[in-house]
Amino acid sequence: MIQFLFEGRLHSEQHIDPTLTVLRYLRERAGKCGTKEGCASGDCGACTVVVGEVVDERLRYRTLNACLTFLPALHGKQLISVESLKHQGALHPVQQAMVDCHASQCGFCTPGFVMSLFALSKQRRDRGPAREATLESLAGNLCRCTGYRPIVDAAEQACRLDYQDQFDASEPATVAQLNAIGARPEAGPPRELQHGEQRCLLPHSLEQLAEQYLTHPDARLLAGGTDLALEVTQQQRELPLMIHLGQVAALRRIEVGDSHIEIGAAAALSDCLPLLAAEYPDFGELLQRFASQQIRNQATLGGNIGNASPIGDSPPLLLALGAQLVLRQGERRRTLDLDDYFVDYKVTARQAGEFIERVRVPRAVAGQQFRAYKVSKRLDDDISAVCAAFNLRIDAGLVHGVRIAYGGMAATPKRALACEAVLLGAPWEHDTIERACQALAEDFAPLSDLRASKAYRLLVAQNLLRKCFFELQCPEWQTRVIDHA
Repeated sequence: MIQFLFEGRLHSEQHIDPTLTVLRYLRERAGKCGTKEGCASGDCGACTVVVGEVVDERLRYRTLNACLTFLPALHGKQLISVESLKHQGALHPVQQAMVDCHASQCGFCTPGFVMSLFALSKQRRDRGPAREATLESLAGNLCRCTGYRPIVDAAEQACRLDYQDQFDASEPATVAQLNAIGARPEAGPPRELQHGEQRCLLPHSLEQLAEQYLTHPDARLLAGGTDLALEVTQQQRELPLMIHLGQVAALRRIEVGDSHIEIGAAAALSDCLPLLAAEYPDFGELLQRFASQQIRNQATLGGNIGNASPIGDSPPLLLALGAQLVLRQGERRRTLDLDDYFVDYKVTARQAGEFIERVRVPRAVAGQQFRAYKVSKRLDDDISAVCAAFNLRIDAGLVHGVRIAYGGMAATPKRALACEAVLLGAPWEHDTIERACQALAEDFAPLSDLRASKAYRLLVAQNLLRKCFFELQCPEWQTRVIDHA
């Protein structure tokens, strides 16, 4: 059974399809049709809802795509849809701002924009409006009728308002209710959803997860589910057995040590971003272009590694940094270099019943130079054609350390070993870079697909190495390029 709050009432569900999306639940079960389906793939934002959860005894509000969220993800949380905002016959201040600024035309996308602005206003009310935060929060919402200027105006108006709404008034009671749902002894029996032949197990400890996955090694692990859900919504597949990781607190934990950042496999990218950005600014900038805010609030670093996609954004960066994985199978743990994890297209070194428990990212050291670049058709909310990461140590004009990795260039995210061999020990100069660029043709034989041709991919990979060279040779060059772009 799962339990969550919706419109002030505790909802309990036990015999329900665990692959039912929140979008379908709202529209088909709850009769709340304000939340719209635009793309069913997390690209348009028309289905945006807000979820509240307890963090440090306060409610944290985050957006997510209802079309990609299976119902088990709501356990222990508060669900807020666009119908939840109007109170005692009056529009919510965020809705009123959309009206005041004439920010809607056909209205199909408007509920999603309203929910993104609601979450933004909750997050920024004490700090006032900031254009960068506004644009980031709206990057996952598309409007095909009008320009975005009036919507941005509505966001700025909503963030300037000093208001108390029904959610503020009921926060203590909501926190108490959600804490009561989550108050579950470690030794208690695990939760389960079942509907016919479909089951979803909800372990609440690492030990339960390890035992269940060892017993059911063919089960699909559900963390953020932003990729797994597409198998249901786009490919119409059935998932007979899932294990949901959302209740395993240890998998969401992030710890900063002297030499490594330890990131739980189920930690959301939104939670990883600040720490990784502080350590490696380019990592942070790239993660800000990872899909949309709604996706980052749900997608996990472990999932981005675990699905072994050749175009995943984080693996090339983690490969270049020399990251490691802590894998667990039953009671046994082992540490594996990420270099050894990817075997072939969608094939990894994980054994039956083994899962990623933590990702170990080395901390930055003095003299280290790290650069990461993503090339895609759109700046925001798009998949990489080529992703590149460069980790270098240059001293007295010589390359004393180098790790280079690319995504989108092979069947897996992959190190550029021939390129590295040319650079290691060589002078950091233009001729060396050109030889290293030629070596990339030995490392990769990319494919042509709808995103890019093989010739384009190879040329882009070479040009990104050249870009890295120019930036490190002349740091102000990067600023000039950005200023004049």
